[in-house]
Amino acid sequence: MSEEANRILLAEDDLNLGILLMDFLENEGFSVKLCRDGEMALKVFHSNHFDLCLLDVMMPRMDGFTLAKEIRAKDKVIPLIFITAKSLKEDKLKGYGLGADDYITKPFDEEELLWKIKAVIRRAPGKNIEIDAGIMTAGKYTFDFSTQSLVIDGKMKRITEKECEVLRYLSARRNRIIKREEMLIDLWGQNDYFLGRSLDVFITKIRKYLKDDPDLSIENVFGVGFIFNVP
Repeated sequence: MSEEANRILLAEDDLNLGILLMDFLENEGFSVKLCRDGEMALKVFHSNHFDLCLLDVMMPRMDGFTLAKEIRAKDKVIPLIFITAKSLKEDKLKGYGLGADDYITKPFDEEELLWKIKAVIRRAPGKNIEIDAGIMTAGKYTFDFSTQSLVIDGKMKRITEKECEVLRYLSARRNRIIKREEMLIDLWGQNDYFLGRSLDVFITKIRKYLKDDPDLSIENVFGVGFIFNVP
């Protein structure tokens, strides 16, 4: 962690768990603001700067999914991690669909949570210097990652933050095999079934965005991963 403590918004209605997590994270060098319902968490979010949000789902006055949607309306890039007892597949997919960086089901190990938090913050915009956030070209396309845009023949299409991350990752590793598990860990911090499904959705979308240049392709390498073929 940097000398300036990373600030975490913790939305958790279970007071005992909330205090335990707050004490644990503060002992690890974070600054934590605990809120016991969604409405208060949203109010606190609007009036303060945070580096990451930890959100329970089942909370009074505003549930965690609604809270995440409101937070994303104001800040497209702040890392979000759900910590919840809701473990159904559809709940996880909904969480990731709202832009969550991770989804952790209770009960969980505090040390595991700590490493997930550190990984997510490290990958946040401005913290990852492995891939340049400038302009790249591939075939007939120009990718401007600073404005999240694709341009071909003078036509511009804006893409989402996560689509931009996936496309940037592929572009930086063009014409070579990209292992699926490494891509998941680099972009999401872990490799599991639900994140794999999300990655497949993003790959499908990017293929559609690049369809106007038939020389470009994202090839599936069975059992291994992908190759972004660029002439």
